[in-house]
Amino acid sequence: MDRKIIHIDMDCFYAAVEMRDNPKLRDIPLAIGGPPNSRSVLCTSNYIARKFGVRSAMPSSVAIRKCPHLTIIPPDFKKYKEASSIIHNIFKRFTETIEPLSLDEAFLDVTHSEYFNGSATLIAKEIQRLIFIETRLTASAGVAPNKFLAKIASDWKKPSGLFVITPEEVDDFVRPLDVRKIPGIGKVSASKLYDYGLTNCEKVRAWDIEKLETIFGKMGKSLYYKSRGVDKREVVSTSDRKSISVEHTFKKDIADISICINFISGLREELVERVKKYQQKYGTEKKIAKAFVKLKFQDFQTVTVEKKKEDEFYTDLWHDFNFNLELSEHIEELAKIAYQRGQRPVRLIGIGIRLEQGVIGPKQLKLI
Repeated sequence: MDRKIIHIDMDCFYAAVEMRDNPKLRDIPLAIGGPPNSRSVLCTSNYIARKFGVRSAMPSSVAIRKCPHLTIIPPDFKKYKEASSIIHNIFKRFTETIEPLSLDEAFLDVTHSEYFNGSATLIAKEIQRLIFIETRLTASAGVAPNKFLAKIASDWKKPSGLFVITPEEVDDFVRPLDVRKIPGIGKVSASKLYDYGLTNCEKVRAWDIEKLETIFGKMGKSLYYKSRGVDKREVVSTSDRKSISVEHTFKKDIADISICINFISGLREELVERVKKYQQKYGTEKKIAKAFVKLKFQDFQTVTVEKKKEDEFYTDLWHDFNFNLELSEHIEELAKIAYQRGQRPVRLIGIGIRLEQGVIGPKQLKLI
């Protein structure tokens, strides 16, 4: 059965909140992030700034070079969370099946909704209208038979747009779709696809699934189905967090791993606090799968090293999460391995834990 999925994506959310609250910011290039003389990156930018090539996740120093008259202000997450709460409460008026992706983005399954005689298009329009009335912010919406297409659709007519892909239109829409439009395909993956002549979904369809998997690994299977407009993922209402982590960006690149490791002590306290907050909200049913360390080097290349210890170690740790000597030594060992793989000055260090995910299929039994 075809589902009715809506993807709502707020338009330059953080910047939009600031422009709403301060009219002086509305007609100038604006970005949210840290100062350009720091190692900070941008959270987002308004559409005026985007005309100069300013984008989210861009270093503030680079953004200023692209747009010298750019105004950068620090984020106010308390204010953004208040607006997000109003928006997500609007979603709940139409369906209980909501999958939040962030403060400003969510999937909604309205397949069985009785509002507007079950019209997903009219529901999306009403959600956009209510968001604007109650927050004075605009949202873009995509309506489609699955999550993959709904996400693409929400970006099709930004800002403040609505784009609908009906089941009958899926094939005609997907065939000429540039592979760069597929969520999850970044610059590196797109470049590799282009090298093989796979510039759009129609050309991807000419390859069988075995060939795609051989060359592109797990991404190959995803490409096979998405190039045909197929996505069987359900909208998942419950939280299924995969990891909990903290990071620190150095003001200056660090060339000595021992100095990097010294910063881990501060990160450990922050990680403990985040884990405990997660447990207070979601309980302790999950388990730790492994610990990991991430290093981002001077050239922005990232190395992540993760390693599993015996199950009993993580079980005891999870129910009284704290950094004992053994875990501290474990994390330091991972940091040293990560550094050896890069062996150049470090820009950022992060530590965290992976959470055990649901297992599909039979479980491997231990031999005793």
